[in-house]
Amino acid sequence: MNRKTALGLIGLAVMGQNLALNFESRGFPIVVFNRTASVTESFLAQNRDKKIVIAKSLEEFVSALETPRKIFLMIKAGEAVDSMINQLLPHLDKGDILVDAGNSFFQDTVRRTKAVESTGINFVGMGISGGEEGALRGPSIMVGGNEETWKQLKPMLDKIAAKAFDGSPCCTHVGTD
Repeated sequence: MNRKTALGLIGLAVMGQNLALNFESRGFPIVVFNRTASVTESFLAQNRDKKIVIAKSLEEFVSALETPRKIFLMIKAGEAVDSMINQLLPHLDKGDILVDAGNSFFQDTVRRTKAVESTGINFVGMGISGGEEGALRGPSIMVGGNEETWKQLKPMLDKIAAKAFDGSPCCTHVGTD
């Protein structure tokens, strides 16, 4: 992997695959990782014509990203998110952005925000509405996190979001958590 990508996504179930395809279709080359290699290989086989890089390890995934890194987690809410955060943190640098887009319970998001941001990594809880079709064609996106992180994510999230009748993106910053 010689070329760095703008963002990365971990978790290739239906929502993760569709969100990755949405980012890619809006001009954002993306690196993806899934803990089950066969899922990753199947996704690659179906999307060879796309600007999608497949990582076979977390180390390879992180090294494929431009800095500051923007990593989206599309994994099952709960312990799986905590586990992935713990696996990722040693590979990240201050200023990187970690986005939990799996619609986690808000108290988990508050706890994770405090823990992750104490390391200098920015943490965002992000709700996505619209199901698998929305993830692919344009979801409604509700973004937490600090104001500076929101400003960094906003341009790319506005591009992938659903559009209102007036053309404005269905994407907003809803607060720090």
